[in-house]
Amino acid sequence: MENVEKLSEIIAKQESHIAGLEQKLKEKEMLVKYYEEQILLAKHRRFGASSEKSQYDYSQLLLFNEAETTASPTLAEPKLVEIEKHYRKAKRVSGDRLPENIPVEVVEHELPADERDCLKCGEPLHTMGRETRREMKIIPAQVKIVEHVRHIYSCRNCEKNDVQVLIVKAPVPEPVIKGSFASSEAIAHIMAQKFVMGTPLYRLEQEFQRDGVMLSRQTMSNWLIRCANDWLAPIYERMKADLVKREILFSDDTTVQVLREPQKAAQSKSYMWLYRTGGDAEHSIVLYEYQSDHRPIHPMNFLRGFSGYLHADGYDGYHKLPENIVVVGCWSHCRRKYDEALKSLPDQDREGSVALRGLQYCDKVFEIERKLCELTPEARCEKRQELAKPVVEEFFAWAEALKVLPKSGIGKAAHYTLSQRKYLERYLLDGRLECSNNRSERSIKRFVIGRKNWLFNNTPKGARASSIIYSIIETAKENGLNPFSYLTHVFNTAPNVDILGDPAALESLMPWHQSG
Repeated sequence: MENVEKLSEIIAKQESHIAGLEQKLKEKEMLVKYYEEQILLAKHRRFGASSEKSQYDYSQLLLFNEAETTASPTLAEPKLVEIEKHYRKAKRVSGDRLPENIPVEVVEHELPADERDCLKCGEPLHTMGRETRREMKIIPAQVKIVEHVRHIYSCRNCEKNDVQVLIVKAPVPEPVIKGSFASSEAIAHIMAQKFVMGTPLYRLEQEFQRDGVMLSRQTMSNWLIRCANDWLAPIYERMKADLVKREILFSDDTTVQVLREPQKAAQSKSYMWLYRTGGDAEHSIVLYEYQSDHRPIHPMNFLRGFSGYLHADGYDGYHKLPENIVVVGCWSHCRRKYDEALKSLPDQDREGSVALRGLQYCDKVFEIERKLCELTPEARCEKRQELAKPVVEEFFAWAEALKVLPKSGIGKAAHYTLSQRKYLERYLLDGRLECSNNRSERSIKRFVIGRKNWLFNNTPKGARASSIIYSIIETAKENGLNPFSYLTHVFNTAPNVDILGDPAALESLMPWHQSG
């Protein structure tokens, strides 16, 4: 009997040990699966296409086949309702075109005078027609010195017969930087090259040297900072005052490296925040703001005075804004989570997977939005309630019912979906709202592309100047202006008017007043 009890005790211990080993094995298997997902996703990010365009056929899913599954031949056709006209910007015409007002240089090719006789009869030849061939000629940037010679006048008679002589000076425009040989065109060119074309100042320095001009990057940097603070900052502040009066804004942020920040290592991250208007705005405004950290106090301070809807990503700091700012979530970010979860799976496991199902729900939301883009905001809001709201509600119910590992790709996607639910649903509240934050992501991308070239800012002063210059240039581009021409106009005009004391003078320099 005693041996049986000992044997039972040994068996129980062995079973407990085996159960523990099986549990550890399951945990290791889960960990291996997680690492496999991360490796596949990392390989795709490095070597795969960055496009998130779907490549799957949704027609087989019941969710995306409403028309066929709900059709009834006995129902009468609905009445047509006339919708108020909605004007949209014309799409760009593809193909190579030259502007109509481009200068034309005509080169005549004629026979020499001694060859204009007929070789057969000797009589003079006449022009019976012309063949024309057109070429586009490009002249590289030319550097020249412009001397402003100011004439000073006096009266000869007063010089001879009077004690006091009246001296009159001819008017001359104020320079963009006093005591400097910089011109408006030179500074506008450097700004356009760096902030539009993404050319670092050291490359511009080398280009100038090849043309025999010794202009250091330090001098160019000083010019940019000086003009940004003197002439562009008042325009920036005026645009900011207009921005916070809008009812719908977009926001995003990205990192930037600033080498010489006080009490921070050179390798530490700083941030460039972006705020911009939406598609409902009469004229577009795009503003960047440099900050040394990522605290939520920065958007709170920048948006002081703003009350309305703010499109943003899932950053928790936006959710700490005052109650008068209603944060609207981004379905593109939500979709991206499922796209990454799908790409982390082996190819043979993707078809019919949970990740694909979530991706298809998100794609349906965007498909509906594409169909409603031509409607007025009122009609769009009504149609969203009819078409999009059922899909959205079904999507969140599906996400709540998922039983997935929290650290897996699909687990992270489901967590993001449910944690952001109340923000993602808000685009249904107003027809002027958009289902994604792509508008601000497109604007912040222009800064990111430039950052890949010039890599970092040297000082906080330079980073602030960069945020101002980017704001002015991107706003000008959004309003259909040539950045170089607009900056040249500002630098020629601003030094000769009172932009700080005369609101009308400052208002006349706004980009939307130049676009007409």
